[in-house]
Amino acid sequence: MNTTGGGAAAAGPRRGQPRDAAAAAALATYDRRARIPIILSAVLPLIVVPEQGNWIAILINVVSWLVFVADFFVHQRLFVNYLGTRLGRFDLAIVLLTAPWFLLSGAQGGGIVVVLRLARLGRLLIATKGVRHLFARLGRVAIVAGAVLLVGAAMAFYAERPVNPEFATFGDAVWWAVVTLTTVGYGDIVPITTAGRVDGAAIMIMGVALLGLLAGSLASFFGLEPKSSGAEPEPPHDPVLAELAQLRAEVKELAGLRDQLAVLTRQLAAGDKRAPDPGPE
Repeated sequence: MNTTGGGAAAAGPRRGQPRDAAAAAALATYDRRARIPIILSAVLPLIVVPEQGNWIAILINVVSWLVFVADFFVHQRLFVNYLGTRLGRFDLAIVLLTAPWFLLSGAQGGGIVVVLRLARLGRLLIATKGVRHLFARLGRVAIVAGAVLLVGAAMAFYAERPVNPEFATFGDAVWWAVVTLTTVGYGDIVPITTAGRVDGAAIMIMGVALLGLLAGSLASFFGLEPKSSGAEPEPPHDPVLAELAQLRAEVKELAGLRDQLAVLTRQLAAGDKRAPDPGPE
């Protein structure tokens, strides 16, 4: 029997990993349910600044801080020595530094508080896989959209400027490209040349495609995509689940060896019963 592999499999999860399979399952459920509250708690305090007498803004900032406090304690409970990891210490620093100190008399946060609250967005990008994936996809969409805007605006500007006074500056061309790409179509600036209209049609088609990509990314992030029932489940990539699968395989192997040993024992017992007794000399 391979005792080395068994000893490695029997070792507990390392620091920063779920404590066991139940903790990993609970963490997956928590991440799915807490995704939107954590995003709102990271974004709203940047928009709604607490002011004296504005109890709604104060309540929003306090509740958002409590969400991050709860998130820290959930991770501390489900992970092995979460506070000993860099992410755990980063979470603790965010919780302490972004506490509602403004409730204290004379405490003023100033610009440093805004910077610290921006760190919450950084925490989302670092720790949340779904948010990282969403921002990665949105980043690619933004790059393509920016390229379409600049190229389309430049083509329309050089095609329309000599004959169309509505394209007086490059800024007017960019504004027209934005309105066309987003399929809003205000109609305040309209191309009149063939090249300008072809350019506008291309921007419209790209706008519809980019909006579809954006909608698909948001649907995937919020779990609105239909799940195919016939697809095979992917094998778990979590180290704890992999170790548990290895333990199950070894237990199954031990059970097979036990059954073989039981069969051999019965065969030996049957052989002893069939052996003739030696007669008296």
